[in-house]
Amino acid sequence: MNLLRELVGRHRRYHQLEPQMLRYAAMVGLVAYPLFYLSRFTKSSPGYDDWPLRLAAMLACLLILFPEHWPRSLKPHFHLVAWAVPIFCLPFLFVFTSLKNGGGPVAVGNTLMAAFFIILLTDRRNMFVMLAAGFILAFGVYWASDPSPQLPMDYVARLPILLVVVAGGTLFKHGVERAAAIKVRQAYASLAGSIAHEMRNPLTQFKLSLEAFQRVLPVPTLEVERQELAAGDLNTLYEHIAQGELAVQRGLQVIAMTLDEVHDMPLNSDGFSRLLAGETCARAVQEFGYEDATHRAQVSLRVECDFFFRADETAFLFVMFNLIKNALANPGVRVQIVVDAGQIEVRDDGPGIAPEVQARLFQPFYSQGKAGGTGLGLAYCARVMGAFGGSITCSSVPGQSTCFRLTLPLVTAAERNKELTTMLAKSRALFDGRRLLVVEDNAAVRFLTRHKLASMGAVVDECSDGEQALHMLAQQRYDLIVLDLHLPAMDGYALTKRIRAGQPGIDPQLCIVAYSGEPMAVAQIKTRKATMNGFVAKPSEQCALLKALCDAMETSQARVAAQQAPSLAGRAVLLADDNAYIRKTVAASLRAEGVTVVEADNGHKVISRLATMDRCDAILLDIEMPGMDGIETAGAIRASALACRRAPILALTAHSSPSVLQEARRAGMDDLLVKPFDMAMLLEKLHALPLCGAVRARAPESNHLTGADTVNLLDIKRLDNHRRIGVLDELMVEYLPAIDRLLCDVEASAMAQDTKACSEALHSLVGMSGEAGAQALHRLARQCHDPLVEEGRWPAQADWTGALRELATQTRRALTDYAAPVEAGKD
Repeated sequence: MNLLRELVGRHRRYHQLEPQMLRYAAMVGLVAYPLFYLSRFTKSSPGYDDWPLRLAAMLACLLILFPEHWPRSLKPHFHLVAWAVPIFCLPFLFVFTSLKNGGGPVAVGNTLMAAFFIILLTDRRNMFVMLAAGFILAFGVYWASDPSPQLPMDYVARLPILLVVVAGGTLFKHGVERAAAIKVRQAYASLAGSIAHEMRNPLTQFKLSLEAFQRVLPVPTLEVERQELAAGDLNTLYEHIAQGELAVQRGLQVIAMTLDEVHDMPLNSDGFSRLLAGETCARAVQEFGYEDATHRAQVSLRVECDFFFRADETAFLFVMFNLIKNALANPGVRVQIVVDAGQIEVRDDGPGIAPEVQARLFQPFYSQGKAGGTGLGLAYCARVMGAFGGSITCSSVPGQSTCFRLTLPLVTAAERNKELTTMLAKSRALFDGRRLLVVEDNAAVRFLTRHKLASMGAVVDECSDGEQALHMLAQQRYDLIVLDLHLPAMDGYALTKRIRAGQPGIDPQLCIVAYSGEPMAVAQIKTRKATMNGFVAKPSEQCALLKALCDAMETSQARVAAQQAPSLAGRAVLLADDNAYIRKTVAASLRAEGVTVVEADNGHKVISRLATMDRCDAILLDIEMPGMDGIETAGAIRASALACRRAPILALTAHSSPSVLQEARRAGMDDLLVKPFDMAMLLEKLHALPLCGAVRARAPESNHLTGADTVNLLDIKRLDNHRRIGVLDELMVEYLPAIDRLLCDVEASAMAQDTKACSEALHSLVGMSGEAGAQALHRLARQCHDPLVEEGRWPAQADWTGALRELATQTRRALTDYAAPVEAGKD
């Protein structure tokens, strides 16, 4: 059994990169088998009538051709069937019919053709196994089924030819695979070289930041209380922390962009924002990781005619960093960046580039005379500029200068007005009727800020110092405060500290947005440390200011909601990763949240651990594990009879390509987290998983749920409001039967495979459960509804209707328990 599992696994991995190969082979079989059968009628002696075998082979090809239509319970066995079908359709069928027909040249040709297709369709080890299995099976069935079996000697005599063909084909395929492997290794070497080369800049910057930390830290002593920072050193530390954080961010962006280039993934235009060319270029010059002050002095910026363009800021900064870095690679070169009406030029007075080289500069993995360079940066620059709707060109005079010219489409006044109108509508929806406070000591800035905020529909008050702001906050409830950091007497940081400390009458969760002229990177570090909700730089145009306030308000509301969300404490999670360090780190963080963590380092242990667990609220699976990988493990879990087979599965992977995402979804995984990730992101994913904390691996033995389960299943705040306004009785009388009817409609339409009726019933169930305060049922119903509507496919989770029914039963009990005190009070 282990040998069979290994062979099927090798076959699956062989077709993983090009899954269409099996479909193409199945298409050929569907056409060839009936055509070859018809050809027998052109012969005077048709021979053995093999139509039942050919019909079976065609049905087997149909199975391979349409795996998406397999029942969900059988999909995990697809690769086993895909491994067995070629054995039946090729060596077995052709050898068996050849023996029944008494051999001959045609039989030998058919056998050679079968062997040829097997060589093409699988790896070398499976090739020998499949051919041997097919031949042995054919001879065995022939000998057992034929009343007078005879071994055709002319056919047997030509078997050495078959052996020569198999050996030659094997050697030929080995040579092709070896050549392909060499090309892959060369591509990987170029990719690794590109990542290493592009990472050198952010890592150098990070190293310099660490060295600066060491210079600023006080001289160590065992008397801890005497270790004090010198005046001004604390601010210096913040500056270097900001630089280090930027370096880490740039490094991660380099990796992500390089992988996007390799996978040919386009930039998502939804993330594009309106940028001011001069301001963005100034940020690039400021944030670039220079080796020293001399290096910095070699770069200058001149803005002749500023303009707006639409782009992804991170990707554009990468383009600028790449051009600056390439120019500074030549010692003593002066670099000038010129911004002028739709164009940005990066000029240098270096050695120049030969004309024949310029034509190849933007090709992937091409580098011009730069040690350790791979040229992937310029290829990505060209791709990024194309995604922005612009272009990048190079002109150079050898021995004198080089100029890279970025051409970008301008954002017109009409587009700017449309964007402002959209932002005004969003801000009105968010702030209409709310009250804002602007704290700014500069009267002119206060006036302009208040003028920019006047169109939001909010009441805007103002004051000029921290003490006055505290007094106003204590007298009146405010929803957001726009706070200058450099105030007289009490600065913005001190005022924030007083607010968060819970001053009498002041909401400690008040949304605070810093409004300052400090460098953005440093100010963001400081304001985040001070627990402010957002930052916007001075001066700021109206659209940018409104966007910053909207983002901060939404972040603040999300943070408050997260604090009110059910805790993960008491949950049970299975964590599987073959990397012991990652397991240890993630497990420790989860246990700090009160989560019970069971660990495994491969897929087989995952299955055995799950079989012994009393409950499992979520499964975290690394995709790349030895033996049974994460994809196989997820499929095995979903197809098993384990009590926790419906537990949500979160994939942990370093690969974010669409094929990996698609395969993970097909295997029944609920979500995916790309490494490296931080714990906040993982915890957010766990909170968002549809069944996390809602469906248990085993049903509770009692008919009544505990208080913790009730909180997880129900939206208590919504139900408290229903109770307060006196509609809880109506909810129990009308909503619960309606939910039961909708569940019956969902089950009936799912059984009839009626996607339209099922999506309509699920849509009603999503709305009804949400209104009834059944938050866990609402999340699961939405999870089932969305893929059905958006992609036209049934939910990947096995027995999803059963999961809905089970969760609805628990929800009914929870609602009954919740309403019981009200009914008792009435009696």
